[in-house]
Amino acid sequence: MAMFGMGGKPMVSVLRLNGVIAAGGGLGRKGLSLDSLAGPIQKAFTARGTRAVALAINSPGGSPVQSALIAERIRQWADQKNIPVYAFCEDAAASGGYWLACAADHLYAMPGTIVGSIGVVSASFGFQDAIEKIGVERRVHTAGDKKAMLDPFRPEKPEEVERLKAIQRDLHEQFIQYVKDRRLTRLDEAEMDQLFTGEFWTGRRGLELGLVDGLGDMRSTLRQIYGEKVRFRLMNPPKSRLQRLFGGDGAAAPGLPGVDGWGAELADGLLTAAEERALWTRLGL
Repeated sequence: MAMFGMGGKPMVSVLRLNGVIAAGGGLGRKGLSLDSLAGPIQKAFTARGTRAVALAINSPGGSPVQSALIAERIRQWADQKNIPVYAFCEDAAASGGYWLACAADHLYAMPGTIVGSIGVVSASFGFQDAIEKIGVERRVHTAGDKKAMLDPFRPEKPEEVERLKAIQRDLHEQFIQYVKDRRLTRLDEAEMDQLFTGEFWTGRRGLELGLVDGLGDMRSTLRQIYGEKVRFRLMNPPKSRLQRLFGGDGAAAPGLPGVDGWGAELADGLLTAAEERALWTRLGL
């Protein structure tokens, strides 16, 4: 049996999973990836005195691969250490965010939390008419006739769209299978088809559908389970504003020697921020 924390008080390790799920990092990027979370996940399950691990989730989704990798790492440690995992969904646990929540043994949300969105989406723009109007000639040379598939500066081709949809269907099936593997006995069978359409619901409705196990916040719920003296230990404290702005440890700054491609990094950061805002906006948040 796991040990108690200091003074005989039960200890819960807390992992905050906030933001869009995506590989890598960069300017202003607060995304979730296995690379950034592998250490904190291990620390959460191996910290002395840990009775349980709590996932504080606030994510509109993102990369299906990173979602699967993070969830799998959490389950590996949970099974190895025989430690229960509780997920607490805040503003949203949607799409990949809900994938992460399903890694828990017990899943809670607030009544107004957005949960679900079990689907796959791809969005882009078409610029072929714009470049024609301003007199720009598009030149693309490839080895492999599918290498420039879905080029936004060319008209869409039906066969390329169908190829994209086939990939989406495959990813969607993987998502559905994971949710079923983790929660099948708790899902509302009468609503099963609706659950996997990409629709999302409030936490209150999610409880009725079996998407969550209960309503409540982390501290109140875990105090009911482990007693009023339970202690919470945050495994991945948020970065400072400087670290969030420049990435890494915040040591570098624009204009300093050794900082290459600052303009490209700035543009990438602005684009990423717009993409992240779009993910939150589609949930009405």
